[in-house]
Amino acid sequence: MIDFEKAEIKHLAVHKVGNKLTEDGIQLSTTETKIDDAYTATVLLRYFITSFQMDEQYRFSHPADLSLNELYTYTNAIFDRPEKTHEQSVHMAKHLYEQSVHPKVAAGELCVAYFTGLIYEERTIRAIGIFKTENKDTFLKIDQDSGDFSIRHEDGVNVNKVEKGCLIFDNEREDGYRLCVIDAQRSGDARYWKEQFLGISPVSNEYHNTKDFLSIAKNYVTKQLAEDFEVSKADQIDFLNRSVQYFKHNDTFDKDEFVEEVFQDQGIIASFKTFDETYRTENDLQVADHFDISHIAVKKQERIFKSVLKLDKNFHVYIHGDRDLIERGVDEDGRKFYKIYFDEES
Repeated sequence: MIDFEKAEIKHLAVHKVGNKLTEDGIQLSTTETKIDDAYTATVLLRYFITSFQMDEQYRFSHPADLSLNELYTYTNAIFDRPEKTHEQSVHMAKHLYEQSVHPKVAAGELCVAYFTGLIYEERTIRAIGIFKTENKDTFLKIDQDSGDFSIRHEDGVNVNKVEKGCLIFDNEREDGYRLCVIDAQRSGDARYWKEQFLGISPVSNEYHNTKDFLSIAKNYVTKQLAEDFEVSKADQIDFLNRSVQYFKHNDTFDKDEFVEEVFQDQGIIASFKTFDETYRTENDLQVADHFDISHIAVKKQERIFKSVLKLDKNFHVYIHGDRDLIERGVDEDGRKFYKIYFDEES
């Protein structure tokens, strides 16, 4: 967690950035944005900081040279001369506009803030925040005048959620800093914030190792396994359940131990290892073969490991345990069936 009780927003700049594909244009402020009162400053700090999760961390990167990453260069300039925050924020806004070419990218306000006094990992640290708001919520405002009340609506930013954000900490500069990211969008525009605008890659820590290997296992079971072997949907669900159970019941990961415990069959193990190598190369993943397991990552990934067996439009069977208690067959009329064994009904 990040302690912002004694933090301050020393500099703040706001611009309006549209979609370049639809020629929305860009509106750049001429000076820093002033914060009028202490309460507004507190609300802004809470809005900017509290949505970030520190388990999943990233760094600025570039395929040729880190110095060619635009955001990395602008970040260096702000940390070197914080009074230049507004000047560098203009460069950031222009760079964001150049990357906003997907038809689903919405226009919105870009906020760039320079923070001091944040406490992270028991030390005081500076940080730069970059935020974009694309959606407005409607709020009702009730006014009182001489005993009478009136009600009207206003559109504004919901301070309980950050849509797109990046918090850059002033450490590990030579390695691209350490930063955390929020991107609430799940549509086709999702890549432009992290990849095209920020230019970041995951830091290889226990969170990313856990998340990425579970992703490899899930993709193998759901996409490749049935192509290489004759397996039923129930078998696939069983492999998914075993994968998650391994990570839930262990504190450290060992690849050889995992494949033996989860897949067991030597043919499937060989198939998985081939898929694993290809998947890492194609998706540019660097996952260690031995690492400490992040149980926070396991909990998040578990949600996408579906254990539901869908039978036509009539039945959904949830399989959570022993695969030996369910049998698949075909009757004399050619109808497919599953036979389920149990001890108690609840």
